[in-house]
Amino acid sequence: MPFQKIQAGDIAFFKTILEDKYVQADDENLSRCASDQTEDLHYLPEIVLQAGTTEEVSSIMKYCNAHNIPVTPRGAGTGLSGGALPVFGGVLLDMKRFNKILHVDKRNFQVTTEPGVITQELQEHLKAEGLFYPPDPASKGSCFIGGNVAENSGGPRAVKYGVVKDYVLNLEMVLPNGEVIWTGANVLKNSTGYNLTQLVVGSEGTLGIITKIVLRLIPAVKHDLLLLVPFRKAVEACAAVNAIFLAGYTPSALEFMERDALEWSMKYVQSQGVNLPEDIAAHLLIEVDGNHTDELYRDAEAISQIVQQYDIDEVLFADSHEQKQMLWTLRRKVGEAVKSNSIYKEEDTVVPRAELPELLQIIKDLGREYGFQSVCYGHAGDGNLHVNIVKGNMSDEDWKHKLPQGIRKLFKEVVRMGGTISGEHGIGLVQREYMDIAFSSVQMGLMQQIKNVFDPNGILNPGKILMS
Repeated sequence: MPFQKIQAGDIAFFKTILEDKYVQADDENLSRCASDQTEDLHYLPEIVLQAGTTEEVSSIMKYCNAHNIPVTPRGAGTGLSGGALPVFGGVLLDMKRFNKILHVDKRNFQVTTEPGVITQELQEHLKAEGLFYPPDPASKGSCFIGGNVAENSGGPRAVKYGVVKDYVLNLEMVLPNGEVIWTGANVLKNSTGYNLTQLVVGSEGTLGIITKIVLRLIPAVKHDLLLLVPFRKAVEACAAVNAIFLAGYTPSALEFMERDALEWSMKYVQSQGVNLPEDIAAHLLIEVDGNHTDELYRDAEAISQIVQQYDIDEVLFADSHEQKQMLWTLRRKVGEAVKSNSIYKEEDTVVPRAELPELLQIIKDLGREYGFQSVCYGHAGDGNLHVNIVKGNMSDEDWKHKLPQGIRKLFKEVVRMGGTISGEHGIGLVQREYMDIAFSSVQMGLMQQIKNVFDPNGILNPGKILMS
């Protein structure tokens, strides 16, 4: 059944739930919510609603479900797979008013937060209490914690500390029919029935609207050291990643950056903080952390010795807070830098860590075969490589028709190696057509049935993950 368009009567009803200023149909707000950070896609909603309580969300969902109006939840709009784009118009449910940290339970190392809290602000609030929430996406200074849960985000420190799913204990969620549930319990162990909490984590807003999040925490770490290792061969940089782990070391971050990635990022942030000789092809950014500096220096020295077996230039030890911040800024700004250079597509491949050298070689071979340039970077310690394909001189015809063939071939190779097509960016809108590479028809059918159980009318974030 086709969705219903927003009518005057619908707007009048929404204004009985929300103050007029939170019911927005002006061009500025509609345009603001029509895109995220995914390529250059643009889908206008018909109306933007800024609910501020669980009860308001419940009333909105109950009404929209009864009237067959599509609802697209939106966090900060930093997504890279089109998960927050209102492709069918309808209601854009803007969660920015859910911006309160509700309770820090230091005794039990937990925090209860609303989904509209910026991730970095949550981390800094907790750090002041001596607590640590490790997942730190590149956009942590602007992304919302709710969006992180919806995408099961990771970030550089996932290699040691895990991703969002490893910290979510419980969720308050509004179902598409307006009913409100808690998905789990505020405990570290729970084998009571099906794990609804973990089902919702990473579901990209297709099963329900998250309104409260309970996260487990760990004690804050006191110290860290940071190394930047320049390699003359990018494949050797990938190979060094597994060598570090095989030697018994687990860095708190281990990031890979091709030359173009670092060079473009330096131009983008207007920094010349890194010497970049012409023969350097890639870098590894390696962090170790802990509470005892003598142990960290021993680990950093040992890792430095391990990488000496490869063709490298001089290892840079960041010896000040400012230098560390500079290096992390360069790494975190790579995505924005690439986007500022050209029309692009970003693929979020992930393979078993030891297969990274083969993955990088395949990407470059496919680039030559299909005529595209790629800029690769990412969380090498997890085997998670972000492949930025830049349009450059590629014709519009090849970009539209030939490139998807190359991407499909890349994903088939990734799956062959035991990997999958998204490590942390999600499927959303732009990766749906490739889901058949990662999953059989039986698996896809089960996912569709799960969606139907939660959302039988299909009104919640339609057009995402699944093709139907």
